[in-house]
Amino acid sequence: MSEPSFQVGIDIGGTFTDLILVNVATGEFTVGKILTSTGDPSEAVEEVLRDAVSRADVSPSEISTIVHGTTLVTNAVIERKGARTALLTTQGFRDSIEIGRENRYELYDLMLDQPRPLVPRHLRFDVPQRTLADGSTLQEVDKEYVARLAREFVDAGISAVAICFLHSFTNPDAERATRRIIHDFAPTVRVSISSDVVAELREFERASTTVVNVYVQARVEAYVRELQTRLARVGFAGHFFMMLSSGGIATPDTAVRFPVRLLESGPAAGALAAAAYGRAVGMTSLLSFDMGGTTAKLCVIDDGRPLIAHDFEVDRIYRFKKGSGLPVKVPVIEMIEIGTGGGSIARVDAMGLLKVGPESSGSLPGPVCYKRGGTQPTVTDADLVLGYLAPGYFLGGRMSLDLDAAREAIQSHIADKMRVSVIQAAWGIHQIANENMANAARVHALERGKDPSRLPLFAFGGAGPVHAFRIAKALGSPRMLAPYGAGVMSTVGFLSAPIAFDFVRSWRAQLQSMDWHHVNSLLGQLESEGMAVLVQSGVDSAAIVHDRQADMRFVGQGHEIRVPLPSGSLSAETRTVMEAEFQRVYRQLYERPGPPVAIEVINWRVTSRGPDPILSLQMPAMTGTNDGSALSALKGTRAAYFPETGDYGITAVYDRYLLFPGATFIGPAIVEERESTVIVGPGATCTIDGRHNLIVQIH
Repeated sequence: MSEPSFQVGIDIGGTFTDLILVNVATGEFTVGKILTSTGDPSEAVEEVLRDAVSRADVSPSEISTIVHGTTLVTNAVIERKGARTALLTTQGFRDSIEIGRENRYELYDLMLDQPRPLVPRHLRFDVPQRTLADGSTLQEVDKEYVARLAREFVDAGISAVAICFLHSFTNPDAERATRRIIHDFAPTVRVSISSDVVAELREFERASTTVVNVYVQARVEAYVRELQTRLARVGFAGHFFMMLSSGGIATPDTAVRFPVRLLESGPAAGALAAAAYGRAVGMTSLLSFDMGGTTAKLCVIDDGRPLIAHDFEVDRIYRFKKGSGLPVKVPVIEMIEIGTGGGSIARVDAMGLLKVGPESSGSLPGPVCYKRGGTQPTVTDADLVLGYLAPGYFLGGRMSLDLDAAREAIQSHIADKMRVSVIQAAWGIHQIANENMANAARVHALERGKDPSRLPLFAFGGAGPVHAFRIAKALGSPRMLAPYGAGVMSTVGFLSAPIAFDFVRSWRAQLQSMDWHHVNSLLGQLESEGMAVLVQSGVDSAAIVHDRQADMRFVGQGHEIRVPLPSGSLSAETRTVMEAEFQRVYRQLYERPGPPVAIEVINWRVTSRGPDPILSLQMPAMTGTNDGSALSALKGTRAAYFPETGDYGITAVYDRYLLFPGATFIGPAIVEERESTVIVGPGATCTIDGRHNLIVQIH
């Protein structure tokens, strides 16, 4: 019997669930896209997988690997649907999770709402114990107190406990002892300790991260186990992995142990796909733009890889206001996510102004044109009225759209209230959505020292190519790229990710007085932990590599920057290299040299990863009746609105599956494939490159 030779990537979004099935030996692939099942997302996974293997005539037993991403963790936190959780802290520190940094993220808002902790005050407990900053123990844990609490937890229906003691990142013994006591007296209660979840400086962020981890753990485990059961029922018997927020993948057991690492699981894959395609076409710096039914995600790709951050906020009260959400200290692909998608609801506010999002109709009831009970007009409804979408070819004809219902909803909810025509209202919805995304992209790029006008826009997602042309024009981007299969492109990212995990330890010291023996011992310990996790995940130890970084700053600063570390053993001789690298990164970020002040290291980081998967997709070959020109791919015309003409105009519609390398055409144009549609404005030059990407030169 031959070895399994197929791999699958599955992405669950707020509106659609996407899939790609790839024959590793030949590069041939099959894609799938269905509406997400709102009650149990694993239902949609099973359904789309069954459909894909049936269309590809593949036995599920031939699938060697499935990689999956989900928004389950983020949704559980936002919707407050996690476990009833208690928090144990060092005596006197139970309110630190609510006090936070004692700053106002909006200085002049007198009615300011602060983020609401996941653990209410009556479930936060002071434990008599004290570990000092150097790791020594001033006061041992009061074991009788903890045992009494554990028994009370069972009686009170508390099913999860987070433990975050002062300075536990230097000495985790107290947290581990407390966990053992709880397991002895309340074995059914889940426990997360901060020294396992994030062994890092800063009490508030460490406690918040640990709480999030245990708060969602039961929900994530139930989902993962149900999904594994469904996959087994389909006939899958290969390796199953989950995408992490950092862009690596991990086994289900690791994901269940650290579910906080899944917060940006789905969006991370899209950024990886954009980076992989950018490297393939020689564009190592670009702006990834992923727009689905619920949100739009934008990410700067630099030197062929997405940027990584180690600070993140979930459940922000104000989407663009840092400090308005719950802080989480985990590595995440650095992106900005805004509530603008195909399902974003348009409305007229009390001032008579047109607003779009962040509220979304999701997959149920969905946009009005879906005919699933939606009554509020959305971005998709506007795109349909503008002529950008074909009523009979949505999802390749598997789902029809109701144009009259969309037009009527825009008329009654927007046009009549604003005293404009339906077409003006539809264009207003479309353009406001574009401006929201362009503004977010501009801020995101500039904050990272990048000029958005120099970055090509890589557009994908079901709705991304519909809006990308206008966003690229607003940003001044030189060109826009839409890959073949753009509607499910994020799934390619799942199959482009290595098995990887990140580790961190806080140990503060100045470079000029560094204990290099301790540093090498600490880094060696982190690498050993990484080796153990990856070998357990099935990676050959000889293929594992370790990337090392340090969080460094000038003495006296309140924040630090990440700096790559030299390979090999560190010593006094490498101090000069570390100082030079710090100055280089500092100058790159702030465009000026730093002050003549001593430099110190706060955190030491190691990313352990296996080899990058080699994924080569086989694009379709030309048929005998196709001469390779754009004319051969012309499937008809459709009336579509473009503001340059001020009205509907007859617009060429091209079949994406008949556009082959070398084909060129001029906008305005519509390019249709089953899972997405590309809209090109007047005057733009379109070319199909050697990898079947649609490249739009914007004049």
